[in-house]
Amino acid sequence: MTELEALKFFQTPDHPCSYLPSEQATTVFADPDAIIDTQLYTQLSQLGFRRSGAHIYRPYCHACTACIPVRIPVSAFAAKRRHQRVLMRNQALTKHRLAPHNSDEIWMLYERYINHRHSDGDMFPADREQFVSFLVTGRPEAFFTEYRLGEQLIAVAVSDQLDDGLSAIYTFFDPDHAARSLGTLAILDLMQQTNAAALPYLYLGYWIEASDKMRYKGDFRPQERLTSAGWQQIP
Repeated sequence: MTELEALKFFQTPDHPCSYLPSEQATTVFADPDAIIDTQLYTQLSQLGFRRSGAHIYRPYCHACTACIPVRIPVSAFAAKRRHQRVLMRNQALTKHRLAPHNSDEIWMLYERYINHRHSDGDMFPADREQFVSFLVTGRPEAFFTEYRLGEQLIAVAVSDQLDDGLSAIYTFFDPDHAARSLGTLAILDLMQQTNAAALPYLYLGYWIEASDKMRYKGDFRPQERLTSAGWQQIP
């Protein structure tokens, strides 16, 4: 029996969906007490699971299939004109890859982002303990990519290093620099990091066509979407 076959899963009761308010959601979690190494975590990602803090989960909704796992085959991606404009707009930024940490600087950026951009969400108001459990602790594969304008920290991309690529967990940025399209910049940069590591995929999580917050993931093509028949390429 493989580690994946031996792994236990637990299902939550129905609860309000975070992305589609009219829907009820059900979530399946991998056993939080199980030892999940990078190989097993990669296998779960290949099956459409995601990570939030230390929890590895996947939607398992009975009446809705709107959450579609998406990954980018980075060697096939060609930046469109709008992507090139984002890269040009941010040429002055420097980036640093480092271990997750709970500095005052990074917490204050996260707090401003949540309180300004997601005041209607379930993470509002920003809480430092929640920030630590969500993004700082959880998995040994995690790392931060910091983006700075001079000395000023203006964006952070949180990612995990899998056996077959990177998994984009969360990005937060300074609301005063929203015109820089820093979320798009982070995805483009993570694709470059994935390519530089000679790995095939950047996992983007769930594409939800009916959700304004999640629809943007469909803009990065070609991409692969996980269906009942396996990963299908979308040109």
